[in-house]
Amino acid sequence: MVCDIVAWRDAMDKQAVTVKDGEGEVLRVLGTDVRFLLEAATTGHRFSVMDVSLPKDQGPPPHEHPWDEAYFVISGRVRFVIGDAVRVFEAGDFAYAPGGVVHGFKGVDETPARVLVFDAPATAEGFFRDLDKETKAEPGIAPDIPAIAQRHGMRFLPPAAT
Repeated sequence: MVCDIVAWRDAMDKQAVTVKDGEGEVLRVLGTDVRFLLEAATTGHRFSVMDVSLPKDQGPPPHEHPWDEAYFVISGRVRFVIGDAVRVFEAGDFAYAPGGVVHGFKGVDETPARVLVFDAPATAEGFFRDLDKETKAEPGIAPDIPAIAQRHGMRFLPPAAT
């Protein structure tokens, strides 16, 4: 469902945004559901917020990019790799991956985990949208994920590096 955003503007043209549970555009990306809560265009690309659902063993493999990301686990358990650290986080736990640091994460349990993902500046959204677009353009044909990632300043590590 496309997000029905309630917005107010004050004298300085600042915009407040509210998104109710179940609202927000959802894209299926890398085996996960990514729900946009606060989009790049709304914040002038300063940051964005996504609600990501992670089924068991699904999520982005180790990768790097120049923007910062922060994660807050809402429910379930998530295995994070950030730099040399590998940890399983649970509801209420928080992680931060500075730009340029290799990181990845995936769901641990049969019940999908949910994680709020914050990126600054807001760049990940463009990657997710391009990946979704190319996946839908040629159903049954896997998109060239490394090429899409490269267009957005991302690099996935080879499997041996994980």
